[in-house]
Amino acid sequence: MNSKMKIEEIMAHKGKRKLTMLTAYDYPLASLIDRAGIDMILIGDSVANVILGLESTNQVGMQEMIHHAKAVSRAVKHALVIGDMPYESYQLNPEECVKNAKRFIEEARCDAVKLEWFERCPEITEKIIKARIPVMGHIGLTPQTADKLGGFKVQGKDAESARRLIEQAKILEETGCFSIVLECVPDRIAQLITESLKIPTIGIGAGVFCDGQVLVTHDLLGLFERFKPKFVKRYINLSELILKAIEEFKNEVIEGKFPSLEHSFSIKEEEWRKIQK
Repeated sequence: MNSKMKIEEIMAHKGKRKLTMLTAYDYPLASLIDRAGIDMILIGDSVANVILGLESTNQVGMQEMIHHAKAVSRAVKHALVIGDMPYESYQLNPEECVKNAKRFIEEARCDAVKLEWFERCPEITEKIIKARIPVMGHIGLTPQTADKLGGFKVQGKDAESARRLIEQAKILEETGCFSIVLECVPDRIAQLITESLKIPTIGIGAGVFCDGQVLVTHDLLGLFERFKPKFVKRYINLSELILKAIEEFKNEVIEGKFPSLEHSFSIKEEEWRKIQK
């Protein structure tokens, strides 16, 4: 981990070793993820749910995303940093897509951006790539347009919808995406897509056959308790540990045990006597 991860390296790992990606929204967590050697860090629009307490990812815009992306980029030395384009930045305002993508690169110092599939996705993706900005695609369950997919459900469960996903993946590869996220897709469909593409696939709820895996970090750490998708593996429950520590602090303050002398500052006795005169 002596150098910054490059797009070409991410693409070259396909078929050689699995890729790893996690989300981050702040400096401390991004620093830890980077130190652990994760390949890619996504400033996800999931910040809406896990950090800001909002119901939908569509409720965050460029102002919030750039703010969090700047914090993450300051921390990262090795991982490829990817800014998640919010709904307003390319779906609500397609004519602003290149301008907004450039903000992630120039202002927030990201290395690439991610777009979710929607009706005009190929056109928007092509515009951003022509502006020399690397793009990661995203198909399957696309939270920004989940209402048009029948809600937060697995996609591609029948032959017709599976064929659509395969076609979308091929279109994004031909358009120039360097990788594609497959979210909530049956494992055999994800395998078929992965084997048909020359670019890496990153799965989230898409089985083991993808070229890499991504999770929302707050999910795997047990820091987000509002809901837990089936595809999430909780590696530790930090919520319980944090709650215990906070309760211990509260009790020690009430009982007069904190702060102790160890956590206090003193004044020299001779100076204290001068004050008392």
